[in-house]
Amino acid sequence: MITTKLESGDGSGNIAKVDSEGALQVVVHPHPPINETLSPLPFSQFFTTTGISTGSKDMIVNGATTAVPFYIRANDDFDIYINSISIQISDPGAALDRFGALTALTNGVKFYYFSAETGEYILADAIKTNLDFFRDATGGKDFGDGTGAWKADISGGTGQDTYFPEIDLSERFGLQWGLRIAKGSSTKLVYEVRDNLAGLAVFNIKAYGIRI
Repeated sequence: MITTKLESGDGSGNIAKVDSEGALQVVVHPHPPINETLSPLPFSQFFTTTGISTGSKDMIVNGATTAVPFYIRANDDFDIYINSISIQISDPGAALDRFGALTALTNGVKFYYFSAETGEYILADAIKTNLDFFRDATGGKDFGDGTGAWKADISGGTGQDTYFPEIDLSERFGLQWGLRIAKGSSTKLVYEVRDNLAGLAVFNIKAYGIRI
C-alpha cells in the first residue's frame, strides 16, 4: 500500500485529513467561494408565448382548437436552472373544483419539459382544476380553511378570488439546483393551454431560479 497526502497548492502547507471512519474532513464556510469563476445570478421570468421576457404572459387564450404554449426557452449565453414556479389564477367565485371560476376544463393545461434528447417529457398531462395545480404544488399562499382554503379574497365581496399554488422543483423532484435549461439548446419548460379560457380574470405563471 502506498501512503499519500493531499497538500494545498498555495504554499501554506495545509494537508487534508481523514478521520477514523475514513471520511475526508472539510469545512463549510458561511460564504461563497471568493475565487469562484462562475457567478450565479438570480433568474425570474414569466412563461410567455415567445419563451423570453418580452412575450405575452397573459394565458387567457383560446387553445381549444390549436393549443397555445407558454414557456421558458434556452438562452444563447448562459444556463438557466429553474427551481420554483408560482401560479396565479384570479376569478370572482373561484373554487378548488373549478379552473378559476370556470367549469373544470375538458382537455386541461399540459406541463412538460422539452429537449432534443428527451422530446416532450410530460410532468402533468391534464391540469383541469385549481386543485390539480395544488396536487403538484409544494406550497402556496396559505389562506383560509374549508371551501376558502388557499384562496385570497383580494378585494372582498364579489371581487377577485385568487389561488397562488407554488411548485418547488428541488423539493418535488429532488433536483438540487432545479431544472436545467442548457444554453444554446432547444430545451424549454412549457405550460400549454388546450381549452378556451375566456372569462378568467387573471392567469399567469412565473419561474424563479438562477442563471450561470
